[in-house]
Amino acid sequence: MLLEMRNITKTFPGVRALDDVNMNVEAGTIHAICGENGAGKSTLMKVLSGVHPYGSYEGDIVYNGEVCKFKNIKDSEKEGIVIIHQELALVPELSIAENMFLGNERAKNNVINWDETNKQAVKYMKIVGLDEKPTTLIKDINVGKQQLVEIAKALAKDVKLLILDEPTSSLNEQSSIALLNLLKQLKEEKGITSIMISHKINEITYCADETTILRDGKTIETLNHVTDDISEDRIIKGMVGREMSDRYPGRQSNIGEEAFRVENWSVYHPKYTDKKIVDNVNINVKKGEIIGLSGLVGAGRSELAMSVFGKAYGVNISGKLYKNGKEVQYNNIKSAIMGGLAYVTEDRKGNGLILSNTIKRNITIARPDLVSKNNIYDDDKETEVTKEVIKQYGVKANSEETVVETLSGGNQQKVLVAKWIYTQPDILIMDEPTRGVDVGAKYEIYEIMNRLVEAGKSIIMISSELPEIIGMSDRIYVMNEGKIVAEMPAKGATQEKIMSYIITDTGKGA
Repeated sequence: MLLEMRNITKTFPGVRALDDVNMNVEAGTIHAICGENGAGKSTLMKVLSGVHPYGSYEGDIVYNGEVCKFKNIKDSEKEGIVIIHQELALVPELSIAENMFLGNERAKNNVINWDETNKQAVKYMKIVGLDEKPTTLIKDINVGKQQLVEIAKALAKDVKLLILDEPTSSLNEQSSIALLNLLKQLKEEKGITSIMISHKINEITYCADETTILRDGKTIETLNHVTDDISEDRIIKGMVGREMSDRYPGRQSNIGEEAFRVENWSVYHPKYTDKKIVDNVNINVKKGEIIGLSGLVGAGRSELAMSVFGKAYGVNISGKLYKNGKEVQYNNIKSAIMGGLAYVTEDRKGNGLILSNTIKRNITIARPDLVSKNNIYDDDKETEVTKEVIKQYGVKANSEETVVETLSGGNQQKVLVAKWIYTQPDILIMDEPTRGVDVGAKYEIYEIMNRLVEAGKSIIMISSELPEIIGMSDRIYVMNEGKIVAEMPAKGATQEKIMSYIITDTGKGA
């Protein structure tokens, strides 16, 4: 047994995040950890890696037969335990090689040997299949390749136990499979043990040898993928404590007249101004309707959404927007908000929320006029509003004064959605609304969406998850290389049909 975590209990002020958790990991295996947001998965791995130091928790970590007392990450890394967090710890302005050996420099007499640094970088990049120059800046490669840099960085530290927290949350399907295959390859060829936190059950069943399920800070069970039932239904029941017979809640369909139309819309890249990112797009959404916008990462979906939302992205924008049949112009974000549009960004931590601020201030920040008079906040009204939001959207928090960064990912996402619903939009654009949240939180967000459209609102949903696109949409648009290549009703749509339009790029609608 490589690792035993015995009776781990971790308490924060007012919250018991881990409650007598036990987990064993065999050497040379891939061990998955799953559970709802707030179940304690990331906290458990922070205890293991020394982020939460010895003495701040109860219980024992036994690694290679010895009890560990890690004071920090450096202590755990000396033992070959390396953690890759969901938010990658890379410096965009530095090169791949510089990032790989940051804090682990190839130096003599305090002078860095750059030839050796680049040579060693290429060695580890080759192992993970990263075909780039070591001098390439991190900001110039995509997220999938950045994940590979993190793994190569771990290999350079002579990793024995690799911990990955939601490693595929920002990746498309192709990049996700490539990453999972790499973990299997490292297991087979290098004997590296991996612990992977993931919400994606299909990925867990694809690559893991065992899965430990946590719920409310407690160990529910550990499943062996050879001897135990590892069906999605079994794992979901363990995660949420109940059966979920229907992943997508039904709703009363009452689709009305056209609410919003984008006509002949084109957008150019803000830096490379001769590069067209959105190419003559035409879409519409009706009152009481959810339209799904499907396509691969890089298809231009988010760029389309942001450019429509007060020209928040792009230059040389052309085309027309119509709301309730009348042409409208939104030349900035404020005019879009006041005109009844809202945009729930896919990047909740970077652009969606102010993590260091309270729930209360995050909810009201997009429409301060609703809780202020003469530009002065009415604190009582703001508190009252936020308390109602917390109750209505099921945000698990001690109070409206809770700082957002202390919330789980699912609860942060609910705050983000609530923030934009609070602006009183008629058309809500939701970009990857359930990214990085568990199946229980997803269901709650779907129910929120259903309530909105049942009340006559309109939703444009961007999602990389094809089952979600099919399960939640009334109509589906397929986008590829900046163009709409297909439109179809969700009823009768299949993943294969959608992908066929993306791959062939010859769709003419259905």
